[in-house]
Amino acid sequence: MENAMEEELLQEWLCHRIVGASNDAVMFSDRNGTIRLWNGGAERMFGFSASEALGQSLDLIIPENLRQRHWDGYYRVMDSGTSHYSIDLLSAPALRKDGTRISTEFSMSLVKDAQGMMLGVASIIRDVTARWQREKELKERIKEMEALQTNAP
Repeated sequence: MENAMEEELLQEWLCHRIVGASNDAVMFSDRNGTIRLWNGGAERMFGFSASEALGQSLDLIIPENLRQRHWDGYYRVMDSGTSHYSIDLLSAPALRKDGTRISTEFSMSLVKDAQGMMLGVASIIRDVTARWQREKELKERIKEMEALQTNAP
């Protein structure tokens, strides 16, 4: 019994350390979309301290023009307990505290209680803005090169 308890405490300690040390944003939002976990990576990525983000709606980081679509999907996942985004990466723009938009990719983990009821969603989020910008510039250069080739004698 003591070994099992020690192992459980070790696992909990490790999880806490790993989430806390992650450079990616790690967050959890409950069934209502209220932020309940916000790590240091989320603070750096979005610019909100944990004390500013905890207890707030996910609207804090969702661009206004995407909120309705987000909430439609979010509540559908809360009702069904399933999402294909729990397997696939999701790409979506997000908002920083200063109002700038960033490009993000994230994975979701559906968190359920012992009876299988949805408690909320955990997400690991990465800022891919620099990569997205490089890809956009490369596509523009390819388009320019193709136009030059098409117009060449």
